[in-house]
Amino acid sequence: MERRGVALFAGTPADVIGATARSAEEFGYRSFWLNHPGPTDGVAALSSAALATAVIDLGVGVVPLHTREASSVVEGVRAHALPTGRLLLGVGSANAGAFSLAREGVALLRAELGCRVFMGALGEPACRLAGEIADGVLLNWLTPDHARRSAVWVGRGAEKAGRPRPELYAYVRVALGPGARGRIEDEGARYAKGSYGPHFERMGATPVETAIAAPDAGELVEGLRAWKGVVDEVVLRFLPASASAEAHLEILRAGAP
Repeated sequence: MERRGVALFAGTPADVIGATARSAEEFGYRSFWLNHPGPTDGVAALSSAALATAVIDLGVGVVPLHTREASSVVEGVRAHALPTGRLLLGVGSANAGAFSLAREGVALLRAELGCRVFMGALGEPACRLAGEIADGVLLNWLTPDHARRSAVWVGRGAEKAGRPRPELYAYVRVALGPGARGRIEDEGARYAKGSYGPHFERMGATPVETAIAAPDAGELVEGLRAWKGVVDEVVLRFLPASASAEAHLEILRAGAP
């Protein structure tokens, strides 16, 4: 069975986060993720998923270490009693000292929490570093072909460090039903205004070309075929029609492994 995960916006209502995480576990998804956008604390929000589940891995993708110190992340995990045995703690950085922050942050988080630490990576240097230091790599907004290239870069970093290649996870935006393409275009435009703009240019692809805009469940399943065997786990990053539980569960059912 293909490994799949689920990812939601951390600002989703807590009851919807809990209901979606519980259903994801029941449907056989392997991981459940929240992002860490701006003022919304994805670490704290993940507690709703932790309370509603028993075995599914719980991820945060990713905490920007240039705006939140790793020690603060440790405090947040402990304050909200997140189960570190199931925790996939993603980190990243976009400032001038990004790689130093990443090295220090990954080491501190692993030492203090004992959880698996993932690193978000876009370009070749970041992928190589992630291959050297992380337990897993979280790819984002990319085509299957670029994911294959990223896997090679990660592998070279791991080889340099004399260690096995970390597992590769990829966020794939999915939207279902009327307005699906528009939701992806809007989301992609927001990302393209920031650090992802150069990423899309290097890759030679638009945000929509990295995502699945499906008018119905059958088209969503068809869109996922392009990712078969590309990474270790595809994480469906939901762009639902509304914040309701049903809108989330509709995508969950359609993309179930």
